[in-house]
Amino acid sequence: MGSLGDRARRWWQGRPQPAAASDTGSGLEPADDELHDRVAELLARELGVAEPAADLPSDVTPARIAAWMTNNQFSYFVDNDGDLGGLWRGRLFYFFLFGEKSEILQVRGQWHREVAIERLEEVLDVCNEWNADRIWPKAYVRVRDNGRVHVVSEVATDLEHGATDAQLSQMLFCGLSTGSMFFDALDERYPDPAGVAP
Repeated sequence: MGSLGDRARRWWQGRPQPAAASDTGSGLEPADDELHDRVAELLARELGVAEPAADLPSDVTPARIAAWMTNNQFSYFVDNDGDLGGLWRGRLFYFFLFGEKSEILQVRGQWHREVAIERLEEVLDVCNEWNADRIWPKAYVRVRDNGRVHVVSEVATDLEHGATDAQLSQMLFCGLSTGSMFFDALDERYPDPAGVAP
């Protein structure tokens, strides 16, 4: 049978010789894409992989986010600005795409209650504690023109190179679940007076 070295030498000696560079330059060298495809095909065949993965990263669009919501049986709406939103456990969440190419996905939630301006410093401390202890979501407040304070959660991800369906699902669930966890912590800290028995 011969050693691997002997077989490799026989193969090398029997292979066709490339044309000399001075022949014509007629493009005997494969293009990069063609070469890449050949190598990928060879690796797939040798490793026993029939086809490459079907779920390749693609651009995140409002249509993909809406399809994810439909597949997960979530109700959603599209507002006058074309932004997708929905209610999860009574909390409003929006799904935004920002950036020059709409490559930044942001899941932004809003607590279902307002806080008096007199408690602004206290609520800022709660947000800062949360942000110091956890990666997600980013927690912050917005003071409205009427002086009421809204508490917001936000998870943003740069998806310049796209995302697979599984990756997109994970990011959307991350934004919803971590935002809900933060709002649950707020509910514990500031119980709804109407929800407590007299």
